[in-house]
Amino acid sequence: MKKAGGNWVSGERFFNREVELLALTKRFENGTHTLLTGQRRIGKTSLVREVLRRLAETGRFETVFVDLEGAQNAEDAIAELDTGLRSMRGKRERSAVARLWGFAERFEEAGIGPLRLKMRAGIDPENWRREGERVFKAFADCERPVVLAIDELPILVNRLLKGDDYRITTERKEAADLFLSFLRKNGQNHKGDICMIVSGSVGLQPILRQAGLSAHANIFSSYELKPWSKETAAACLTALAESYEVDLAEGVAHEICDRLRCCVPHHVQQFFDALHEYLGRHKRSQAVLDDIVHVYRHDMLGSVGRIDLDHYEQRLKKTLGESDYRMAFELLTDAAVSGGMISDESVQRHRDYFSSLQNGSSTPTSGVMDVLLHDGYLARQPGGGYRFASGLLEDWWWARHGDGFVPACER
Repeated sequence: MKKAGGNWVSGERFFNREVELLALTKRFENGTHTLLTGQRRIGKTSLVREVLRRLAETGRFETVFVDLEGAQNAEDAIAELDTGLRSMRGKRERSAVARLWGFAERFEEAGIGPLRLKMRAGIDPENWRREGERVFKAFADCERPVVLAIDELPILVNRLLKGDDYRITTERKEAADLFLSFLRKNGQNHKGDICMIVSGSVGLQPILRQAGLSAHANIFSSYELKPWSKETAAACLTALAESYEVDLAEGVAHEICDRLRCCVPHHVQQFFDALHEYLGRHKRSQAVLDDIVHVYRHDMLGSVGRIDLDHYEQRLKKTLGESDYRMAFELLTDAAVSGGMISDESVQRHRDYFSSLQNGSSTPTSGVMDVLLHDGYLARQPGGGYRFASGLLEDWWWARHGDGFVPACER
């Protein structure tokens, strides 16, 4: 095992998830379009990359990975898909030459940037659907079925719907509707030849529900990627420790898992990375329980940890916009200063307060809660109310925002 360094992992760095890999493989074999869901940093991109790698090795599928995070509109999305098509063809040609001459295949993405710019120049608001149909037909005409992974589709859909001012207008809704209809139509027309898997760092379903476009997700069968169990997370920590010759004293791995509470793979790796560097600074190789307390307080919740966890706030703002983010901020901070929990009554108080700011008109409180639950910030409790899913996120949010906080509805 090697440390991930915050990026997606595959091959020897990929740990566990054999059940999920098998489940996705069976879906692709059956031609099932999949919406991969799960909270942030849970490992969705790594899972998709790894299953594509394994599928490519079988020789039974063509595989394409397309990232739409930078796409601003439908034209950009089609350009990215076309770049993926050309990259797939180039990789296949290089693979054939490699097999012919008996040397190992290497796929480099050099030149993809200029190619992307060139393709974008030929795609405009008038022809993107026609160009998109051409791209999907080219995928479908491949000798082998194509597994098409589309990452960060929710980011693009959110951008189409809300623009820079985060207002869902009739025109923007029509633009999102048109693109999603195009994607759905091609997924249906080429079923059996193309199998799509869609994922993203924010949830697609809450965004579609906000705009009344949920029907577009019906083409996809949802598959939720869960956090690691504490046993799996502890096994990963043990494997990392062995690779870096770190001796974990009894109880250390489980103490890390207990503090995280929700064992998000990235956070497990991040904790080990911080512990490993801490031990290195003190020229030690054994980690004891007191080390975990120090590393958690000063590293995971310190300036280095804040850089990573700040992204949770940024993604909320990107999904919700400033106005709705304010409501999410109040709900999360109220929960943080209340022992990690927020009651149904408190949620209702926030709903009433933000409704009053809109002169009594309805506000998307349900939409805000939908995002917080779907993306793993809060979890519904059996006895009522909501709790931070992650102990790390709860402690970080309290440390960042909790001091002196009084809910806006009480101010």
